[in-house]
Amino acid sequence: MNYIEEIRKYNPLNEQELNDKKVILDYIDKFYDNILTRENEIAHITSSGLILNKSLDKALMIYHNIYKTWAWTGGHADGDREMLKIAIKEAKEETGISKVLPLTDTIASIDIIPVYGHVKRGKYVSSHLHLNISYILIADENEKLILNEAETSDVGWIKISELDKYSDEPYLIEIYNKIINKARIINIGG
Repeated sequence: MNYIEEIRKYNPLNEQELNDKKVILDYIDKFYDNILTRENEIAHITSSGLILNKSLDKALMIYHNIYKTWAWTGGHADGDREMLKIAIKEAKEETGISKVLPLTDTIASIDIIPVYGHVKRGKYVSSHLHLNISYILIADENEKLILNEAETSDVGWIKISELDKYSDEPYLIEIYNKIINKARIINIGG
């Protein structure tokens, strides 16, 4: 399915997602030519995956070198139109796991995430927005993890109940909890 159609069909969970979905669709319409690339320095599409274990009580997180905190996996579209494929690719690249599957192939969350100015690969990147499409990913917590030293300084499973002790980004913790609750509802219904 086309990523725009996937976003249009997404049923927002709350007022924040309803507003963010509208803004994202408007922005795609206005900046269609470069919304999937970092050429758009104000806002661009990204895709993330919250990687959970099969019992949904732990999340596989990375310690992000730029943000200096534990975070989920994800990355820029860089021209790719398949958001789920991006989320899975980034999950593998950033954690070293080889087997990761979506709990469902539908969007789990839509969020506009502010990114503060930072230095990446020796170059300053100005503050901008990630128009983020998220998925629930499932992995085996016994699979060997491999540190991606280019972007992270640690990788590991964290108990869901302790995420707020590892992440100092309250806005992202809200998103994680929203996705975890959705995963539990899907798991009960599935």
